[in-house]
Amino acid sequence: METKLTIYNSLSRRKELFVPLHAPHVGLYVCGPTVYGDGHLGHARPAITFDILFRYLTHLGYKVRYVRNITDVGHLEHDADEGEDKIAKKACLESLEPMEVVQHYTLRYHKAMERLNVLPPSIEPHASGHIIEQIQFVQKILDAGYAYVSEGSVYFDVEKYNKKYHYGKLSGRNIDELLETTRALDGQSEKRRPADFALWKKAAPEHIMHWPSPWSEGFPGWHLECSAMGTKYLGEEFDIHGGGMDLMFPHHECEIAQSCAALGHESVKYWMHNNMVTINGQKMGKSLGNFITLDEFFSGTHPLLSQPFAPMTIRFFILQAHYRSTVDFSNDALISAERGFARLMEAYARLKKLTHAAETSNGEIRTLRARCEEAMCDDLNTPIVISHLFDAAKFINSCADGKATVSAADLKELQDVFRLFIEDILGLQVEDNGEKDDAYRKAVDLLLDIRLHAKQNKDWATSDRIRNELTALGFSIKDTKDGFEWSL
Repeated sequence: METKLTIYNSLSRRKELFVPLHAPHVGLYVCGPTVYGDGHLGHARPAITFDILFRYLTHLGYKVRYVRNITDVGHLEHDADEGEDKIAKKACLESLEPMEVVQHYTLRYHKAMERLNVLPPSIEPHASGHIIEQIQFVQKILDAGYAYVSEGSVYFDVEKYNKKYHYGKLSGRNIDELLETTRALDGQSEKRRPADFALWKKAAPEHIMHWPSPWSEGFPGWHLECSAMGTKYLGEEFDIHGGGMDLMFPHHECEIAQSCAALGHESVKYWMHNNMVTINGQKMGKSLGNFITLDEFFSGTHPLLSQPFAPMTIRFFILQAHYRSTVDFSNDALISAERGFARLMEAYARLKKLTHAAETSNGEIRTLRARCEEAMCDDLNTPIVISHLFDAAKFINSCADGKATVSAADLKELQDVFRLFIEDILGLQVEDNGEKDDAYRKAVDLLLDIRLHAKQNKDWATSDRIRNELTALGFSIKDTKDGFEWSL
């Protein structure tokens, strides 16, 4: 299959035409969550970014195998090789089995993703369920001579690897310089050099998550799981590996090194990285103490928030920026996104109710599909897609107000394009709070029906009172030829 889709390849640092290895099949691997705490907005961004990619590749006709892992072992505090396993630590503090902690936060993550309308992946493997595959991968690296055993742990030999391959090619780091500046630390740990990273760690007696291996009773290093599970489910070579920009070094750099060492070649054709969510220019993260959990966004309970924000507002807020640009959070920015999303969805609702005329008064509307496709094919440029939809929304509102016309054929095309891009590709949907929302809408409709009858009976005092008091409460009321429309 041929497509004009271009994506930015972090490895080559340029946009490239996407040509899958095994068309029409596409292998997509995305680093999923480390389940040891509450998800925040920074966790939502990669999930939404690669959900858009998954949706768009599927729209283009590809058969996508989307693998998103769950890190539930080996991600240590302080750095990737030292410290205490975060899940094990929480399990000890709360007197739980580690898998109870994993299950709790995995279910919580899934619930948040469902509310954000993030589609589930094709496969969601857990690191703890693939210990055998990781041990086998370590053995391949040892057999190739790019790792060494030290006191029951296995470390990757970065200096030896760098003599044949290029460690640092993804992140652009000068590893020769790094090796030179860290030699003074040699001998201070089990590692030959501080730049070396753990493939397998011998477990301390108090460590509660450990498995038998040829080298020790221990657990795999953090970087290893993606190499093992990516190749298991997508093959030794696959199309796209994605994740947050903060994973580029060392995590993804180590993945490339592991694959080259074990297999003799790289596994990934295209590397894609989304940028960070920041607060006052600083990365949002638990370690910095400036993060806001998704539950706090949804409930409005964080001190930085003036109100609750619906999941679709969060999704729309993230999609307003290109995935490779930073998104700087503020309460005002979210309020603006909430209003913009409401305007777009109001226009979409009006579009569904439009009646056609004999001809279309604005021929440019016929190019909407092509312009949106062009933006999506340009490295998933969702902000441009949204701007095209807003331009079309102006025309829709003009038609609804009787100031423009649209033919039957153009109306159907417009409805199809809005449904495709708003629902199927951008994954936006009308927020539905069930019976409460339904009763609320009926109550407002009842008031406006009373106002309509008052106007017909020339009872201007009642009509004006209902309109003025609803307006004071924040409602926008518009009289139409068919009755009325309202929004909050």
